[in-house]
Amino acid sequence: ETLIVPDVNKFPGHIFCDSDSMSEIVVPLIKTNKLIGVLDVDSTYLNSFNEIDKKYLEQICNFITEEIFT
Repeated sequence: ETLIVPDVNKFPGHIFCDSDSMSEIVVPLIKTNKLIGVLDVDSTYLNSFNEIDKKYLEQICNFITEEIFT
């Protein structure tokens, strides 16, 4: 499921791709009940992502898995 992390410094086990990252959203790419990848978006600001971001990023990921990964 999609994960919104308001403060990556408070998230146990967070792996930093960018030392300037402060918050992130991670959306799974699922095809035929199998995880095929994730969309990971970082921000240099705390609490950058919300339910609106989640909704539209999930729609984008659904499009990607249905239209691109055939």
